[in-house]
Amino acid sequence: MKNILTQFSRIFVGILFIISGLIKLNDPLGFSYKLAEYFSEPVFNMPFFEPFALEIALFLVILEVVLGVMLLIGFKSKFTIWSLLLLIVMFTFLTFYSAYFDVVKDCGCFGDALHLTPWQSFTKDVVLLVFILILFLNKKLVKPLFANTIQNGLSLASIILCGFMGYWVLNHLPLKDFRPYQVGNNIQKGMRIPDNAPKSVVEMIFVYKVNGVDKEFTDKTLDKIPPGAAFVERKDKVITEGYVPPIHDFVMEKDGTDYKDEFLDAPKLMIFVAYDLATANKKGLVKLEKLKQTAAAKGYKVIGMTASSPDQMAATKKEFGFTFDFYFCDGTALKTIERANPSIVLLEKGTILQKVHYNDSDDLKF
Repeated sequence: MKNILTQFSRIFVGILFIISGLIKLNDPLGFSYKLAEYFSEPVFNMPFFEPFALEIALFLVILEVVLGVMLLIGFKSKFTIWSLLLLIVMFTFLTFYSAYFDVVKDCGCFGDALHLTPWQSFTKDVVLLVFILILFLNKKLVKPLFANTIQNGLSLASIILCGFMGYWVLNHLPLKDFRPYQVGNNIQKGMRIPDNAPKSVVEMIFVYKVNGVDKEFTDKTLDKIPPGAAFVERKDKVITEGYVPPIHDFVMEKDGTDYKDEFLDAPKLMIFVAYDLATANKKGLVKLEKLKQTAAAKGYKVIGMTASSPDQMAATKKEFGFTFDFYFCDGTALKTIERANPSIVLLEKGTILQKVHYNDSDDLKF
């Protein structure tokens, strides 16, 4: 019985780590954004790690896959199980902290393929921790499946293949796009809220200063506010989250006007997405004006979208001689549309026809 439970744990943990790691390795930039969120001031306040978020993300996801492979084949079982135990303890702490303090809404455990609530993520990690503890207590039962030379070869091959996959997706695009802006999706449909969709339940909280102390009152207890209390602020507390459409923060703003309805109705639209013009790849930016001229000659409306400031937009437009205008959109939305900075997106009446990394601009099909 002990051996059966150990071998089941070995297979379950190994496969889950491989799947989880490969999904994140498919989109390491997306996982790095999530790590940067953990490193930010509202969470752990470790901004010195933020510049290295991508490197840390790559290391962690490759480690997940390789440890999963090593566990399945029984390679260096003591080292592997110890490493898995340390990883799952760290992940369990992070997901508990996120859930208890409500600071990170999605841990990114399975990238954009599967979104878990903070408490679901914590529960998943607790289950994994139990199975890894079973392995830890029965390390001697985790035997190698092959001879040492084959074990070494399989482990090395997993490292090389993971490294190549990470390199490829960073210099092109994720192999599988799980985001709401994937090719074939219509942006207008992604923003719609069904008529029967559940509504959010929000409680208004009024903060008054009473005898020098801030005290909270709901709309049902306003009659209990003592005379002389000074109003401080009103806060909206979400009791129950309503339906949130897959696309909910998409705008195309310029000079205070949102042009998304006009542009998304265009039969031919090319968008250059550069969420941060200051850090955008220069070689990629150089390609955009030529692409604009080619697309315009074929009847395309061509615009840029960025979260950069108007001054940065003007400076970049002048530096590279762009003859198209930039429109503002939230940086998180733009990073969700495409990971490359810059990237090119073709649309037909709001439906995404093609997305390419700046390295693959020659693959565009006008």
